[in-house]
Amino acid sequence: MAETKGGPSSAGDVSSVPRKSSWKYIGPGIVVAATGVGAGDLVATLIAGSNFGYTLLWAAVIGCVVKISLAEAAGRWHLSTGRTLFEGWASLGRWTTWFFVVYVVVWGFAYGAAAMSSSGLPLQALFPDVMDLKWWGVLTGVVGLVFVWFNKYDVFEKVMTVLVGVMFVVTVYLAIRVTPNLGDAVAGLLPVLPDEKDSVLNTLGLIGGVGGTITLAAYGYWVNAKGWTNTGWMKVMRLDNRVAYITTGVFVVAMLFVGAEMLHSANVAIASGDKGLVQLSDILEKEYGTATSKLFLIGFFATSFTSLIGVWHGVSLMFADFVEHYRKSRTGAHSTVSTGAEVASGARERSLPFRAYLLWLTFPPIILLFQGQPFRLIIIYGVLGAAFMPFLALTLIWLLNSARTPAEWRNGWLSNGMLAIAGLLFLVLCVKQVTDQDWSSFF
Repeated sequence: MAETKGGPSSAGDVSSVPRKSSWKYIGPGIVVAATGVGAGDLVATLIAGSNFGYTLLWAAVIGCVVKISLAEAAGRWHLSTGRTLFEGWASLGRWTTWFFVVYVVVWGFAYGAAAMSSSGLPLQALFPDVMDLKWWGVLTGVVGLVFVWFNKYDVFEKVMTVLVGVMFVVTVYLAIRVTPNLGDAVAGLLPVLPDEKDSVLNTLGLIGGVGGTITLAAYGYWVNAKGWTNTGWMKVMRLDNRVAYITTGVFVVAMLFVGAEMLHSANVAIASGDKGLVQLSDILEKEYGTATSKLFLIGFFATSFTSLIGVWHGVSLMFADFVEHYRKSRTGAHSTVSTGAEVASGARERSLPFRAYLLWLTFPPIILLFQGQPFRLIIIYGVLGAAFMPFLALTLIWLLNSARTPAEWRNGWLSNGMLAIAGLLFLVLCVKQVTDQDWSSFF
């Protein structure tokens, strides 16, 4: 068996010889970083920089630390138990299954349209006379579908790594190009709140918005798909996870520098949402020329498209696992290998449920590209999206402090503390999201 494969042995097997944490194994962390940082995250950080300068740099850093804890917990569950995260959720009661099913169906429908539109925007800006934004969106969705359909994890990871390289070069170049004030940046690492209304909630929103939602849950699946299936890979996984969120931190801090120097100092406002990045490309063209603007749009496309294909692969993998678990529970079938090993074998990526969910993410959302998103769907999508992160944090605390996890790999005080902070943070943001909805119009 290849050296980078963990093998089919169970996670608790004493023969699981620890691998040394080595850079040559890094992979799933790059995938989760690329998927988790979408165009919306870059805009949110850009706007934070434009509104508050470097004041909230510390909040962006804390956001990365919080997500490190969540992803590490998901990866540790997969490796220490040999079971997938959905199996863990299912062991907590039927309510988790119902929540997951409703979430992936509604969220996937709305997210598919958003991801395609976001990926189409920079292409339309680069090639304005070729076709309409809607058709660029359709093209990126179909290309993502074909790519994930016909390629396994190894190829998927390599392509994601190349696109992350593009994102890294572009964001770091921009951060250097705007000549950041390093003294102010260092001062921004001190935890200070902006002097304005709702500053606490805005700060919590920036912390919570750094680097992914459901992609954090998908991290354990990518760990298994890489071939890491037992505790021998625990040190490697932890290094890989740190690399993921250091990379995420570089993206976020770089865009905050751009917002602080280009927009805050010039008192320039941009729109929220993906169109704010198109506005930024126009500003860059005026300040630094066409080449810099085009380079930024290429980075914008890499950011959006990695999120698209990352979700197309990772969430489809989770959905396929749900269907397989449901089938086995109905028929009473039992597998001779761990579910982590089944994911590592590539069987899930070839399954009918995996491909069915791929189709769900791609074709029904095209309707929304042409007709607009129904008001009620947007409210449900927003509420479910806000509820997922506290659900993830609190269920990980439950699973990793119970007999479901081998004693050696249960949470310590630091993991429990970080997951509790994450759960509380996302619960506050969830309540805010729910209360901010226009429920009178919904009914």
